[in-house]
Parts: sequence; structure tokens; C-alpha cells
Amino acid sequence: MSGSRLPGTDVRLLHQSILAWYAAHSRPLPWRDPSCSPWGVLVSEVMAQQTPVSRVVPAWQDWMSRWPTPADLARESPGEVVRAWGRLGYPRRALRLRDAAIAIVERHDGEVPRDQSELRALPGIGDYTAAAVAAFAFGDRSVVVDTNVRRVQARVVSGLAQAAPSLTRAEVDLARELLPVVDHDAAVWNVAVMELGALVCTARAPRCGDCPVRARCAWVLAGSPAYDGPVRRGQKWHGTDRQVRGIIVQALREATGPVGRAALAPGRDEQQVDRCLAGLIEDGLVEPLSADRFALPGLVEASG
Repeated sequence: MSGSRLPGTDVRLLHQSILAWYAAHSRPLPWRDPSCSPWGVLVSEVMAQQTPVSRVVPAWQDWMSRWPTPADLARESPGEVVRAWGRLGYPRRALRLRDAAIAIVERHDGEVPRDQSELRALPGIGDYTAAAVAAFAFGDRSVVVDTNVRRVQARVVSGLAQAAPSLTRAEVDLARELLPVVDHDAAVWNVAVMELGALVCTARAPRCGDCPVRARCAWVLAGSPAYDGPVRRGQKWHGTDRQVRGIIVQALREATGPVGRAALAPGRDEQQVDRCLAGLIEDGLVEPLSADRFALPGLVEASG
């Protein structure tokens, strides 16, 4: 595979080196076990979005113990699903996962579909997650591009310190060009490149001495030039609506019953709390029981 978009790159050697490295150094994550169901893979992909794997593993294990199939989750109340999501962040993902479970039961007899177009049609499932489930649950040939993959590609093939601030068509085309021909190898390649980016070719302080393709890395061969692209600004957290939303949801998770308005986010700006409450109610994450009493959706009725 020495396609025209990869001049001077020996893709075959990249495949051999990275796949061999992955076989020896990959983390034994539970959703990578051959016995893991497609549902378990889908749950792991949704949980791992913008969340460190170290936090995902215990949450995934608890989740799969409680709801080992889509049908199990589909029968659960929205509030209990949000409560079980814990501190994974972005709790709307929990509701979307429940919505996806309901759709899987209604449209696919409780079985996670294999076809990527059918996966993308599920609530909350985008291009990346559909491609990842097709590859990692079914071993299908698909183009899976996350932040780690983009960074490895940028360095090894393009000679850049970092990928572009957001995903580009050129990056997707490059990932497709790099896929091995055999479907199984392509599926393993996707996760192998991700793992290399997560463990070795990291955004900060990459461990180039441990990299299996250091001798063929365009960035290293160019002298590891510094990133000179658009400035990447870190996201502010303290004092933001996102922080206050998290405080409100956590207060409701920890409560055994309805919570009064004053106890949701004490000490916070009243207007900000009202704004965040309104947004959480609109998103289906909070249920107003009266003018000043709130709960996670469905929990009061479920416990009554």
C-alpha cells in the first residue's frame, strides 16, 4: 500500500511494527476481551468520549453488571441511569445511551446492529462511534479516527508536532489510506494506533525512545519541530455553567429524595443556578416536582 498520498512512507513496515508493538504492550481493558459483547463495546465507546480510560473501567464494569444487555438498560428509569453515570461527565451521554438501548430493542430485536448506517441512526451515535463499534465489536473494516490516531498520523506521516485543532477531511482520507487490506488487520490497526497515541505518542512529553516506528517517524526525522499551528486554548472550568450543572446533578445523585432549590448549588450566583436548572430540565436531566423541589427524572415515581 504505497498510495500516492504517502510518498516515501513504507506502510507495510508501519503495519508490522505497530501491530507487533500492540500485541506486546496493549492494556488488558475489559471491552477488548474477545468475550465482550457488541453492547459492551458500544457502552465503552460512549463512556470513553472525553473521559480518561482509568475512570471508565470501574464505571463500565458496574454498568455492565447492572445492564448487561440493551433490553436491561431500556427498562431502567432515566434518573437511575444518570445516577449510575456518576462522575464520568457530560451526563447527557447517559440518557442518549439509554435512548440508543430503547432503539436497539425496538428496531433490532435487542441486538446491536453491525451496519454502520444503522449504528449512526441510533440516538447519540455519530460517525466515530459507529465506525469504532463496527471495527472493535465486529472486526469490520472501518475508518476510526480519534484524537490519538490524528496525532500519530500527524507525526509519523505528516511530520507535524500536533494534528489540526479539529478533524479534517484530509485526516480521514489519510487514515483510510493507512488501513491494512485485510479486514481483521484493519480493525486491530485502528485500536493499535489509538493505543500508541495514548501510551507513547502522547500530546505532551511523547516517549519517542519507546516508539516502534521512531526510525520511520517523519516528525522525528525532521528534528521534532515545535508545533506552530493555531493556538490551542484550554477550556475554562471553574465558575462556568458546565461546572454548576455538574454540581446540581451531583447533588441530585447523592440525594435519597427530592432536593430543595437552595440546596442544589449553595453559594452560587442565583441567576446562573436558574439558567443551569432550566437547561438541565430542557435536556431531560432534571425533573421539577414543584417551584423549588427537584429530582432526577423518573426516580420519584419509581420509588413511590
